[in-house]
Amino acid sequence: DRLAVSDDELNRAVAVLRDLITRTPPNAGGGILELVKAGAVGRRVLKLSLADQRLLLELFTASAADFLDRHFENETVKAAFAFDGIVGSYAAPSTPGTAYVLLHHCFGEVNGKPGHWGHAKGGMGAITQAMARAAQSRGAVIRTNAPVHRVLVEGGRATGVVLQTGETIRARAVAANVGPKLLFRDLIAKTDVAPEIRDAFLAIKTGSGSFRMNVALAELPDFTSRPGKELALHHRAGIVIGPTMDYLERAYLDARAFGWSREPVVEMMISTTLDPQLAPPGQHVASLFVQHVAPHLPGARSWSDAREKEAFADIVIDTVSRHAPNFKSAVLARQVLSPLDLEDRFGLIDGDIFHGQLGLGQLFSARPVLGYGNYRMPIKGLYLCGSGAHPGGGVTGVPGMNAAREIAKDMKRQRART
Repeated sequence: DRLAVSDDELNRAVAVLRDLITRTPPNAGGGILELVKAGAVGRRVLKLSLADQRLLLELFTASAADFLDRHFENETVKAAFAFDGIVGSYAAPSTPGTAYVLLHHCFGEVNGKPGHWGHAKGGMGAITQAMARAAQSRGAVIRTNAPVHRVLVEGGRATGVVLQTGETIRARAVAANVGPKLLFRDLIAKTDVAPEIRDAFLAIKTGSGSFRMNVALAELPDFTSRPGKELALHHRAGIVIGPTMDYLERAYLDARAFGWSREPVVEMMISTTLDPQLAPPGQHVASLFVQHVAPHLPGARSWSDAREKEAFADIVIDTVSRHAPNFKSAVLARQVLSPLDLEDRFGLIDGDIFHGQLGLGQLFSARPVLGYGNYRMPIKGLYLCGSGAHPGGGVTGVPGMNAAREIAKDMKRQRART
């Protein structure tokens, strides 16, 4: 059937790309060694059947809508898949390149099971706490409440960082987990990099159309499609409000025209259904990942105006309540994060959760910028290890793993010279 064909195709494509994401991309202008790397990638692709080569080409260039129209007839089924093609992308299902974003969300693997994504008990902070413990067990020193003012560059090389307090911390290498646009806009002095290179990094396309809300609930949502306030299987799932392809398309077009969708796409996760300790007994907390809003509101409007973000938050609550009528009255409190809040609080330029859009012009060797796709930045000793590097966003740890491998290689070479 069509579903089986689609799953089989996607699984083959994912197998190729999962292999490529753990490799350092060939770096444009990098000499003979980079040509050898490029040849290895080419041979990997050429070993595929012609049908699978066509599939990869389609997934990298086509829209999610075109790809899904080939396989499905039912609008609800297509919309369910298409959500993964537009989430965090500030794009419509009809936008070329969204088929790759759909594929990008198939990379997940949990406990050796490909195609799966996990839920961290204790919230996403539990992941960073586990990472911290692992690093500290190997001798790492972690400092919090120590914001960086700028990267220290001496003799054309990154030699440490200067904190906002004025303290200098010296290092053999500096690995930046912030977005590349933020790095070169705020943390690298203009005089430390050529103007044309700085301009290239500042030209990275950012903005994921994302709006985040966290809500405290007096009771579980009672959905008209799945009635009941008692805990059920669907309450533990990712609940997506985006019933048709037209609905997803309008959400994007509305945001471009008016600044936000009048009928937004909402993904709800009720964390307490898996981790009851996050709320008092009988109560719940839920996160609402909302698409689409414009990173910058049109005209004289701004996300810095609290009335704007609260007005859209009301629309989000009303949207969920149309599908779960008790939802609005169940909300005890809410935290609202606009794209500007995401930038100010977390350093996500334009609220971009991926540190840069996942378009064809910003993937593989061209991520973050062509010529610097191998995790080494234009300043020696400075590396990019976050989502702005290959293979991009998502809670995978792969950009950091790849960057660490390249840092270790460079340090070995330095030791060999001395």
